[in-house]
Amino acid sequence: MTHSVFVAGRSEPGCSGVTADVVNPADGSIVARFPLADASDVDRAVAAARSAFPEWALAAPVERSSALLRLADRLSAREHEYAEVETLQTGKPIRLTTQFDVPGSIDNVTFFAGAARNLEGKAAAEWDGAHTSMIRREPVGVVGSIAPWNYPLQMAMWKVLPAIAAGNTIVLKPAEITPLTALMLAEDCSEAGLPPGVVNVVVGTGPEAGEALVAHPGVDMVSFTGSTPVGRRVMELATRGIKRVHLELGGKAPFVVFDDADLEAAVHGAVAASLINTGQDCTAATRAYVQRPLFDAFVAGVADLYARIRLGPPLDPATDLGPLVSLRQASRVAGFVDRARASGARVVTGGSAPGGDLAGGAYYLPTLIVDARQDSEIVREEVFGPVLVVLPFDGDDEGIALANDTIYGLAASAWTTNVYRALRAQREIRAGCVWINDHIPIVSEMPHGGFGQSGFGKDMSTYSFDEYTNVKHVSLDITGESRKPWHRTIFSSGA
Repeated sequence: MTHSVFVAGRSEPGCSGVTADVVNPADGSIVARFPLADASDVDRAVAAARSAFPEWALAAPVERSSALLRLADRLSAREHEYAEVETLQTGKPIRLTTQFDVPGSIDNVTFFAGAARNLEGKAAAEWDGAHTSMIRREPVGVVGSIAPWNYPLQMAMWKVLPAIAAGNTIVLKPAEITPLTALMLAEDCSEAGLPPGVVNVVVGTGPEAGEALVAHPGVDMVSFTGSTPVGRRVMELATRGIKRVHLELGGKAPFVVFDDADLEAAVHGAVAASLINTGQDCTAATRAYVQRPLFDAFVAGVADLYARIRLGPPLDPATDLGPLVSLRQASRVAGFVDRARASGARVVTGGSAPGGDLAGGAYYLPTLIVDARQDSEIVREEVFGPVLVVLPFDGDDEGIALANDTIYGLAASAWTTNVYRALRAQREIRAGCVWINDHIPIVSEMPHGGFGQSGFGKDMSTYSFDEYTNVKHVSLDITGESRKPWHRTIFSSGA
């Protein structure tokens, strides 16, 4: 049994009376059991955040920065523990958590420790000759954040760090199926010296704790990462209170391979980018459009590499691909593939769960699909699993048009050795991130966020401060005159 609420610097059990389990998707074993939080727990967390806000908002940037640097030290000291817990609750291969999730999270902390001391506005100037104007960036207030289950630690970081670096306080609701590293993070925030109430965590269901948090009158801003349908509900609830909203939603990233591309690089890139986190990544390569001269060789190359991917126990360093996050998610992915097959698409490799020792886990084989229609479900909807659909195209215009033929716009990549094609692709593909001759790498210094129904607003980088700060114009009279020239628009000449 563990606690599911961290409020005002203390860990407590939730008050719902409903108990939930964190399940290891590799074998179905129970990792943790806890009572879920409910709306009353959200009330307490928001109250704690609101109480802590005035002092934290006025803290000197160096104080916020120093606390984050201490947090980075604590995470570094526990990095192996974080990696193991993240693997147990999600099924991620231990290589992914130790080489990507945890070090990336620590890097985020150190980046925002520096960024906290660099909140800039427009330089002071006399725009009308009679007043000195300046811009202040001030925190929004209490932020209610909801993080997804696919990257529990990293997404918690992406929510917490820019918010508190800018002087806000936060109530975070992680996914109830993968909450453990978010709770560890809250404890480490407290141990690092962040004042009680600055970072609070409530673990509850979306309909209970999530909706209570989004609609809470004490919450000034909502940040949500998750599916587009749930994002619509979050936005609906938030608009009732005229709250600022930041949404990072679904994706269906195109992977465009032109006929002059380095074929080996494109094949390896497609396999890595489609299988990262077992495909449970909103920026994962899901739709490969390959110019016809390379199409057959690309499909053969991807199929060959897929066959070499080693599925196995997530804690085994030799494992390439772990299970999906749950049996429910594995069933969902299988349903997409089965319906694609039934509609006439061809499964080149994969298309089923493995047997043997892995049969009891939420595993699904890397799956390559061809001969699907552009308007089919498998091409248009987010599968969130180890599935890649490959379609051919002829001219460059068609390739870019197909890439843009989606309601989403989170990420994309183009593969070419021609600089003009590369420049055209990065300009014309409508996505928040366009990689050239790579797909997936992210850095703390650059923003992450999408277009269209992938949402709006940015995570990471100093651009994220645009979400978590209010811009205030301060104007100071420099003339010392009692009667300003503009007063004549109100007073008669004799007044």
